[in-house]
Amino acid sequence: MSPNGSDRSPRRPMRRKLLQALTAGLVLATATGCTYKDFPRLGMPTPTTEEAPRILSLWQGSWAAAIAVGCLVWGLILWSAFFHRRSRTKVEVPPQTRYNMPIEALYTVVPLIIVSVLFYFTARDESKLLDLSKKPDVTINVVGYQWSWAFNYIEPVAGSSGNAAADPNLNAIPDRFKKDFPANAGGVYDFGTPGTRNPQTGNPGPTLWLPKGKTVRFILTSRDVIHSFWVIPFLEKMDVIPGHTNSFQVTPSMEGTYRGKCAELCGQDHSRMLFNVKIVSPERYEQHLKDLAKKGQTGYVPAGIAQTSHEKNRETNNL
Repeated sequence: MSPNGSDRSPRRPMRRKLLQALTAGLVLATATGCTYKDFPRLGMPTPTTEEAPRILSLWQGSWAAAIAVGCLVWGLILWSAFFHRRSRTKVEVPPQTRYNMPIEALYTVVPLIIVSVLFYFTARDESKLLDLSKKPDVTINVVGYQWSWAFNYIEPVAGSSGNAAADPNLNAIPDRFKKDFPANAGGVYDFGTPGTRNPQTGNPGPTLWLPKGKTVRFILTSRDVIHSFWVIPFLEKMDVIPGHTNSFQVTPSMEGTYRGKCAELCGQDHSRMLFNVKIVSPERYEQHLKDLAKKGQTGYVPAGIAQTSHEKNRETNNL
């Protein structure tokens, strides 16, 4: 019985607050609009390339490691709080431990092991994702500029004559990429402004077309400042740096129109640097290139700032 004569236990308000907190957490967990099929991806979109599941697996593994460590830490905290709390009948100070070498060694070695394992899997997957040893079926030069994108399709297209390897507009691209350019690649291009919209979806930005099932190499160049090329369902992004050429390649596996954006704060209208990615059959892709040629969009737009001497020396020394 409480001091005021009531039978009400002082612990009930705390239990009520705990129940309210659990209810609120349940509501937050179920009000996100995700279905049980989305939950295993842990917030990631559905992968649309053959390489994206590798990234998703790394993401899920990192979450699993974080949850395991979190449960261990939370368990130790709760265990200490419940089983080593001060007794109501005893007020003496419990035995004090100044040093405990086994425990100190444990919380030094275990984090090192966790970090080493995460580093191994990250380095392994990164080397696979950045591997350019396979010759691509399609090569596209993505050009970032304030405040939109241009796409140089380095392909032999009917109605467009030329040689991409010798085109002055592509001087910013290093020779190590040009050796994989197809012969007689006159090419076509497309570009956008912040006001450009996809005609089918109405989404802002120009539209990059890709063929399903073909290995596509992206060569990333910039005309001004650092941007970042991010196709959201690819689950990977890469910086677009002036004076330095980055590249990666993927194999699209799911047709549809998807969103892309600049993921690097690049100035006042950074938020308007949006684009779309349309993955179609190889036949529709080839037809799109012919349509661009018929519009007169043949050749290539300037790729951007030429590679710096320092970067050229670095690549030469690494060959």
